[in-house]
Amino acid sequence: MSPRPPSNDFPLAGIPTEPVGSIPRPRELQDAMVACQQGTMTPEDLDTLFDQAVRDTIEQFEATGSPVVSDGEQTKSSFVTYPLEGLNNLATDGMIIPFEDGHIRQLPRLTQGPFKYANYAGSYLPRVRKFATRPVKQAVIAASAMSLLYPEAGLPDYPREQFLSDLIQEAVADIRSCFDNGAHQVQIDFTEGRLAVKLDPSKQLLQQFIELNNQVLSHFDEDERQRIGVHTCPGGDHDSTHSADVDYGELIPLLLRLNAGNFYMQMASEANPEKSLQIIGENLRPNQRVYVGVIDVVNEEIESVETVCDRILLAAKYIPIHQLGTTDDCGFSPFSDDVVTSRKTAFAKITARVQGTRMAYEKLR
Repeated sequence: MSPRPPSNDFPLAGIPTEPVGSIPRPRELQDAMVACQQGTMTPEDLDTLFDQAVRDTIEQFEATGSPVVSDGEQTKSSFVTYPLEGLNNLATDGMIIPFEDGHIRQLPRLTQGPFKYANYAGSYLPRVRKFATRPVKQAVIAASAMSLLYPEAGLPDYPREQFLSDLIQEAVADIRSCFDNGAHQVQIDFTEGRLAVKLDPSKQLLQQFIELNNQVLSHFDEDERQRIGVHTCPGGDHDSTHSADVDYGELIPLLLRLNAGNFYMQMASEANPEKSLQIIGENLRPNQRVYVGVIDVVNEEIESVETVCDRILLAAKYIPIHQLGTTDDCGFSPFSDDVVTSRKTAFAKITARVQGTRMAYEKLR
């Protein structure tokens, strides 16, 4: 069954549904971002294309019936590198993250202190709010991901303890900037959570990540933490993953110890989703909501409304409906050069999620 024409009266009080973040950028915009870096296009001309891409993204988002929208990260180089654009104390030979299809992503390496963000995620919101008529969500990178920039050998005159203190301050400011600029919800991207178990099966690294991110969250009051969520997935770049081979059960109990109100959890692409959903149900705290991934972003096939509905009904066996939401497994294009999925496919999948969520709510209420 193909998605029906969208309705814009989705009951927010029922089962909320939200995007994770990125939408594939138009090819013209991708080429222009490269041209601007190379000095063959002016920043002013690029800014015009940014406006066009964000406007089109918002219009297509709202046409799906989505009650919450985002800019699709159209103006970010990637979900992880936006705070680093323009910094001059980084080298390119940082940590390498291999994906199952053989391609890699490489993080920068900090060369000297102090560590400061060059850009805060809230700075992207004024452009989005020029065009959006619905509540806007903004994603930020987790402090734990940024902690990977610090070299194992350390840095002269800038000890790791000072780096982490500066990092926490910057991560807090990043989230605050989103609230200050009108974000409805803030999502912390924590895709390194499952990867941490792969890198260190003892889970000591994962525990360090959880503790670091909880230090950031401790700077917000309970009402604010109910508007902050954490996204986890095994990666989703060029239709490939970096840690899907890690047992989800090794991550979930520790993940839900994060003091956030919302969790956006990949599930549609999971090999054994029912086992993972059961673990979520056993570890979920009363003040937490889980947005279950019902759209597989590494599979180009567009889900039917019925498939989405069935995935939600399965989740509802283990997660109380008042603590249940739906989302996509991951962003569709977390790095700006990812062109595998088309914008048309991404929005068709989002439409199926919105309509499938409505169908499931009608069956469950």
